[in-house]
Amino acid sequence: MNTNKIMIPDEVVMNKIYLIRNEKVMLDKDLAELYGVETKVLKQQVKRNIESFPVDFMFELTQEEFDSLRSQIVTSKSRGGTRYMPMAFSEHGVLMLSSVLKSRRARQVNIHIMRVYSKLRKLVLTHKELLIKLNELETKMSTYDRSMQKVFEYLQQFIQEQNEPMEPIGFKQTK
Repeated sequence: MNTNKIMIPDEVVMNKIYLIRNEKVMLDKDLAELYGVETKVLKQQVKRNIESFPVDFMFELTQEEFDSLRSQIVTSKSRGGTRYMPMAFSEHGVLMLSSVLKSRRARQVNIHIMRVYSKLRKLVLTHKELLIKLNELETKMSTYDRSMQKVFEYLQQFIQEQNEPMEPIGFKQTK
């Protein structure tokens, strides 16, 4: 058993994953905290290895995105002492970070983060499958409902016909 394993609850990692530009991303300050380095150090390493971070791996937030995110996570108006917009890292960008940070802790934290991303993917797939099954059931129910409606229409027609006065059967008596 590896006693040096870093224990970070999945919920802590999940709470640091945001949806920005339709991408699940993690912010530089959150990653720096998990890796046990200063945000400034993380950003320096990324800038020194910028060719390893294409736009689908990492992007800088716009002011509008930052303001929107700040309102979602209820932070102060300042940027926490930074002069630059936060960097957002996709799953692949997070994976690339372990190669530029090159610390044992970064590798261990990255392994954990990748496992959390994998759990999230499975969760999304499960929800998607449930949604598909619900849609199928709804379609079957609407088909069933239409069939039942037809049955009710026939029953109502039958009841109405039964309630209408019938002409007597047989001979009419004449005087």
